[in-house]
Amino acid sequence: MNKSIHILKSYFIGAAFFTGCFFVSSCENDPREIEALTGKRTEVEVGKNIESYLSQAGVMKAKLTAPKMLRVLDDTVYVEFPENLHVDFYNDSLEIETRLDSKYGKYFEKQDKVYLRDSVVVITVSGDTLKSPDLWWDQRTKMFYTDKYARYHTRERIIHGGRGMEATQDLRTVTFKEPTGRVAVAEDGGFVD
Repeated sequence: MNKSIHILKSYFIGAAFFTGCFFVSSCENDPREIEALTGKRTEVEVGKNIESYLSQAGVMKAKLTAPKMLRVLDDTVYVEFPENLHVDFYNDSLEIETRLDSKYGKYFEKQDKVYLRDSVVVITVSGDTLKSPDLWWDQRTKMFYTDKYARYHTRERIIHGGRGMEATQDLRTVTFKEPTGRVAVAEDGGFVD
């Protein structure tokens, strides 16, 4: 009986040793696998054929259309329009006063700002046109601005801004930094309207 206890005891010691070696060797983890399991994940919601309305105090202010929208849930939540977008801005009488087209847009929800790039064009119903490769729209102040090149033209004026500009959403006030261009001037020195 003593011999069988010794064999059984040796068996348990061998089994314990083998099991211990298994746990020690299995404690090595690939850092990429750990990151994949515990790392930060960004969620993306996708929408197609988007039609969205912006209203303030129950009055419609803008209508946005885009073929594709990505809402990215990350540290900073944003909505991206990667294929292009079109916006109609309305006045208080619900008439379109300005149209905007861009090949790319990115809306930062918490800041109420939209970054537009690649062939950005803003046109009023009277035909006044603002073009820039890069433009921001501040939803709170209803202002467009950029620190890049911009071009504004009306029937009488063509103004280029090499270092940026600011403009009201209706393009009634446009202020350029370092402007150049052609302006029709009346005999009394004022602008021709």
